[in-house]
Amino acid sequence: MEKAVLIKAVDEILKEKGKRKFPQSIDLAVNLREVDFKKPENRVNVDVVLPNAPRESKVAVFADGQMAVDAKKVVEKVISGDEIKAIAQDRKKQKELLEYTLLASTQLMTVVGKELGQLLGAKGKLPKPIAPNANIKELALRTSKTINIKTKGKNLPVLHCIVGKESMSAEQIVENIQAVLDALLKKLTEQQIDSLYVKLTMGKPFKIRYDV
Repeated sequence: MEKAVLIKAVDEILKEKGKRKFPQSIDLAVNLREVDFKKPENRVNVDVVLPNAPRESKVAVFADGQMAVDAKKVVEKVISGDEIKAIAQDRKKQKELLEYTLLASTQLMTVVGKELGQLLGAKGKLPKPIAPNANIKELALRTSKTINIKTKGKNLPVLHCIVGKESMSAEQIVENIQAVLDALLKKLTEQQIDSLYVKLTMGKPFKIRYDV
C-alpha cells in the first residue's frame, strides 16, 4: 500500500486531536474478506514490534540464577521459581501479574504452565520463552514494544489494534501501520485484506481502500 495514502488518512484524523480532556490513541481496524475462521489454521494470532510504540508495556521475567540477576537490571519485575506457587494461590498477586507482558527462562516454563497456565492462557498472557544465550536487554525492549493482533470470535472478519497516540507525528503512526500490515501479510494474502479504518479513540473512523 502506498505510504502517501496512509499519510493522508492519518493527517485527516489528526485534525481532531486535542479536542478531548485526555490523550487519545489512534486505532487501526483491518477488514478481511474470504477468510474462513471456522478453520483453526486461518485464525490470526500475530505479534508485531511497533517501531514507534504508543505505550511501552511493563515486562516481567520468570527466572533464577544469573538470568534473574541480569533481568533485574532491565525489567520492572523478576519472579523466581520459588515465587510461582505463591502467586498461583494469591488472587491479588495474579491480578498484578496480568499487568505485565511475560517472559520466562526455558527451565521455568513447565512450572509456570503447571501453576499458572490456566490463568495466563485464558488471558492471552502466556510467557514467551527466553533462549539461554538471549540478550535480556534487547529482548525486554523488543517485548515492551510488541502488540498482539488476533482473531476474536470464530467469524468476525476484522482485526483491531492500537497504532499510535495523538501526540505522535503522522509519519510515526504510518510506520506503525506498515509494520502491522507487513506482519499480517506473513499470515494473509493481499487479496484477503479488504480495507482499513483509522480513528482517534473518540473520533470518526476514516476508511482506506486497501487496493490503492
